Amino acid sequence: MSTILITGATSGLGRYVAFELVRSGHVVLAHGRDRDRTERLVAELRTEGEAEGFVADLARLAEVRGLGARVAEARPGLDVLINNAGVGGGTPGSGRELSADGHELRLAVNHLAPVVLTRSLLPVLRSNAPARIVNVGSAGQEPLDFSDPELTRGYSGMSAYCRSKFALAAHTFTLAEELADSGVSVNVLHPATFMDTAMVRESGIAPWNSVADGAAGVLALATEELGSGGYFDGTRRARAHEEAYDPEVRKRLATVTEQLLTV
Repeated sequence: MSTILITGATSGLGRYVAFELVRSGHVVLAHGRDRDRTERLVAELRTEGEAEGFVADLARLAEVRGLGARVAEARPGLDVLINNAGVGGGTPGSGRELSADGHELRLAVNHLAPVVLTRSLLPVLRSNAPARIVNVGSAGQEPLDFSDPELTRGYSGMSAYCRSKFALAAHTFTLAEELADSGVSVNVLHPATFMDTAMVRESGIAPWNSVADGAAGVLALATEELGSGGYFDGTRRARAHEEAYDPEVRKRLATVTEQLLTV
């Protein structure tokens, strides 16, 4: 059985996955932004198995780093990280939002936070190889404009969301190459289209699928050996946006990401 950290576990897909994993005998480390909701979730999970809660606001990179440090210290047996938390496109027509650090909010939470959390936990994951990193992405992907990576011009929430998920996919492929032969696999997936979540409903979209539909792919990548550097549509191997595979694009993304993380 594995020790698994799930970000964004207090609602939607993350909550469903947390219960499925704890019922299967895994130790679930449930992250949430709100302390009360996280504590209530952990109390429920503990009726099914072993669980522990961790609170952090992923829109604050200092808190993301703190989360990684606390998890590494409290749970040195961690061997699976599921980067599930995310911010959707928002209410149609809503304006550009910033994180606590001044970054475009969707890029900050959907890309920068997983990068920072993964880096902070890599030493633990390496020490517990074979280990797995699962990045919950989206089929909605749009290449970044490297002259305006934080979308200060012509902003739309959905475009910002799709760019952040493109960045997460491209980062996944780069990280998989870096971790080759380390025993740590990393994959990215589109769980299901328009699941019945608050994120989808906020966007004004009628749900097409349940969170149970989306959970199957996440659970498979978290618990099965499915290689590394892959993009999955649910449980099926698929192709991300073609530019996400381009070495030059990924190199430029890495450079921009480092610049944003040092601001």
